[in-house]
Amino acid sequence: MSVLPLVFTSGWASGINAYAVVLLFGLLGATGVTDEVPAALQRPDVLIVAGVLFLCEAVADKVPYVDSVWDAVHTVIRPVAGAVVAALLAGHNGSLPELAAGAVGGSTALLSHVVKAGTRIAVNTSPEPASNIVLSLAEDLGVAGLIAFAVFHPVAAAVIAGLLLAGGIAVVVLLWSRIRRYLRRRRQRREEKRQVAAGGAAAAPR
Repeated sequence: MSVLPLVFTSGWASGINAYAVVLLFGLLGATGVTDEVPAALQRPDVLIVAGVLFLCEAVADKVPYVDSVWDAVHTVIRPVAGAVVAALLAGHNGSLPELAAGAVGGSTALLSHVVKAGTRIAVNTSPEPASNIVLSLAEDLGVAGLIAFAVFHPVAAAVIAGLLLAGGIAVVVLLWSRIRRYLRRRRQRREEKRQVAAGGAAAAPR
């Protein structure tokens, strides 16, 4: 069977939480649940690093504004992780060229990352932190559930991932005006702070 559905699902999940994807695949392979996981993802050092970074993301992802900063930092990391995981899966399976798999995994991860980051910006326009926590938990559970499901039912999981990706893009498009207003206010606040700082420096005695 082609590994393409599993590659697509892992790419979508990597755009949401790349560390969780590496950790889950590694644990599923190391515990013998499946033989579809390449040895590189089962190494103890990889599992430890992925586990520590997953815990860091689990905390940062639930704090308003900190989550958006974290997303910005991971704009490159998540697509690269999605491409690497996809290439490893393809190389282990042998039914899809690694370069093609990396392109699919990386581009899918980039799209889902954009959806996640855009959704978080929209959520951060509300003052309460509860929505961030609920959304983060839903994302973590969704990634864990879909990756575990994909190992045994890759085609069905890929269909679900595709629907989630399409739905997420539609939501971000609908919320785009709200996101633009938030970004505009943030730029204005930064400009005001620079002006205040410049005025204070000019007024300081020499």
